[in-house]
Amino acid sequence: MSTIFTKIINKEIPAEILFENENVLAFRDINPQAPIHFLVIPKKEISTLNDLEETDKDIVGELFIVAKNLAKEEGIADSGYRTVFNCNEDGAQTVYHIHLHVLGGRQLNWPPG
Repeated sequence: MSTIFTKIINKEIPAEILFENENVLAFRDINPQAPIHFLVIPKKEISTLNDLEETDKDIVGELFIVAKNLAKEEGIADSGYRTVFNCNEDGAQTVYHIHLHVLGGRQLNWPPG
């Protein structure tokens, strides 16, 4: 199933890309919830966290390494940031291609709501 993220990966629609390699793409969220808000996604289409397989553990780890590196580049590593995966409707997932949200640049509240 093709999503908006597949279209971004295929360069069919524009995005402000922060990082790209053969496995991962990172870009700014079009509806930011913090001063710094970007998404890190696998190029492999995985609909939800529930669809992860044992063979996906390396790509999920790579998402977090990219997130950490970009947080440093964006100047939020030392002050702190939040990483979030949403899963399915109750988890507020709106695009069914897993994506790691990285939010920072302000004090974030807990619980998130």
